[in-house]
Amino acid sequence: MISKKLLGALVCCALSFNAAVAQDDAPGTLPGKRNYSPYPEQAFPNRVLFGDTHLHTTYSADAGMIGDTLGPQEAYRFARGEVVTSSTGVKARLKRPLDFLVIADHAENLGLAPLLAAKDKTLLSTEFGQKLNEAVEAGDPAGAWKIWSQAKSSGKDPLAGQDEIYKTAWARLTKAAEDYNEPGRFTALIGFEWTSNPGRNNLHRNVIFRGGKDKADTIIPFSNFDSFDPEDLWAWMAAYENDTGDRLLAIPHNGNLSNGLMFDDVTLTSNKPLDSEYAKLRQKWEPLYEVTQMKGDGEAHPLLSPRDEFADFETWDKGQLGPEPKTPGMLPREYAREALKRGLAYQAKLGTNPFKFGMVGSTDSHTSLSTTSEDNFFGKVAAVEPTADPVRFDEVIGGIGGPKSVAQYAWQTSASGLAGVWSRDNTREGIWDALARREVFATTGTRLRVRVFAGWDFLEDDLARSDFAKHGYENGVPMGGDLKGPTDGRSPRFMVRALRDLDGANLDRIQIIKGWLDEDGETHEQIYDVACSNGRAITPANRCERNVADSVNVEKATYSNASGAPAMQAYWKDPDFDPGQLAFYYARVLEIPTPRWTTYDAKFYGVKRPELAPASIQERAYTSPIWYTPANP
Repeated sequence: MISKKLLGALVCCALSFNAAVAQDDAPGTLPGKRNYSPYPEQAFPNRVLFGDTHLHTTYSADAGMIGDTLGPQEAYRFARGEVVTSSTGVKARLKRPLDFLVIADHAENLGLAPLLAAKDKTLLSTEFGQKLNEAVEAGDPAGAWKIWSQAKSSGKDPLAGQDEIYKTAWARLTKAAEDYNEPGRFTALIGFEWTSNPGRNNLHRNVIFRGGKDKADTIIPFSNFDSFDPEDLWAWMAAYENDTGDRLLAIPHNGNLSNGLMFDDVTLTSNKPLDSEYAKLRQKWEPLYEVTQMKGDGEAHPLLSPRDEFADFETWDKGQLGPEPKTPGMLPREYAREALKRGLAYQAKLGTNPFKFGMVGSTDSHTSLSTTSEDNFFGKVAAVEPTADPVRFDEVIGGIGGPKSVAQYAWQTSASGLAGVWSRDNTREGIWDALARREVFATTGTRLRVRVFAGWDFLEDDLARSDFAKHGYENGVPMGGDLKGPTDGRSPRFMVRALRDLDGANLDRIQIIKGWLDEDGETHEQIYDVACSNGRAITPANRCERNVADSVNVEKATYSNASGAPAMQAYWKDPDFDPGQLAFYYARVLEIPTPRWTTYDAKFYGVKRPELAPASIQERAYTSPIWYTPANP
């Protein structure tokens, strides 16, 4: 109950508010130009949102035609934390809901399977639709798949001119996004995948819309049938923005399956050396790269980074999606770290860096289920969802149609990954803007959190500040940002904080990975361990003095958090800084070893673990880089 004294004070305060505001120096009155709460004016990102920018449903032909019966509604419900029954009848649920999802169904023959199942009149009025329907009615789904895949491989759209089919499918997808988008709680961003596949080399991009259905429905998604050249995709994106006022960005993925084309030195169709115009366009339209997902990790390769003991992680490096084998000369144009280094050389030459990208992870799941936990992994496609059947491990996923030496099997698929986004608002605009400014990081599936700031004046004591983030933004730049000279003789200083997944494994170490361009135009890299758990010292070689303890019990598929640390932080000043050299820095945070999904499966089903599959892995996060540019490069 409010006392008479307090009630009187409140009434008095209300009646004399204007007078009190005018008397800044009067004891017990409100300051005139200050607000008691600091937060109404606070605008910097203050939380991490986890999501998937790359999920396929039955509306993707290479999902729906091979067993995925779940549509966008089930995909959104699952991402929001509901129990969903998978296409093979297995009940599935996430440990914790996602914050956002992009359903990025393939633009090529979008919606083919569900429209075929619904006996769509427009589809069945075409010769192609009739052939597919005959196969399905004859109980030959494999035959229907063969008809579609042969048509797709020809490079010619078997439904050319049938815009109503595409409009129907696209409108259903955008409606589902509107229905499940709930600002503040869960964000459904609209998107699609442009599946460029020249010679079966992977040049795919996911296109993500900032706006909603009203503008997205004015187009039909651009497909590989329209063009397989990224420059044509960028032109299409520019035209869409000009026509609608909406915003788009594209996220390439799986350069490891491009056989040297993803980060090539020449343009795709004209075969001309990259020039400044190309560099500007690529940097504008593709601010991010999907560095980790089911079809392998693309951060680094052991042949490119031989001094990086953690570079050989979930590596897919035998070939492409089809039968063509990999050659060592292709590798430098496929992996993120090498591309970031080569981007510095292009910046020095062209004035613009074509490979200036942040990093995200996502799934590329074709089951409508965005699963990334090692103990809850539903596989790449419906055929390899959880089962004791050998197909779960033995199905060929990559190098299809080629010799055994280029085959990638289902057991090699990674339970990866997720995009961590630093945002203030769980809205389309908030998440898209964070993606566009590259204030994002990739994880290989867990929800560990990491934050990085770089500046010239940070002190080690700043790590303990109660206003750590505010101070970081006001005096430096976050991941994805640019640190510019002049340096006044100082070296860049970095502050890194990392926190384990709340239901996951402890942390092993924090690393800073630096790349730079020397005065001779040669690129280099260096890895610095900047924080080691369990009191381990850092050696003169910039490494933790010993590896963290591996507690994985393979037979029981368990591990212990007795080693490692739940949270880590580091203050680091570059000891080898040259103010005249272009450079980038990003953080890599490693967890302690935990069982791989194949180990969990072997225990659960009582089957033999694949002989070559690692028993344990060290999950990790990669932040977007921070770039340093000299005052006069």
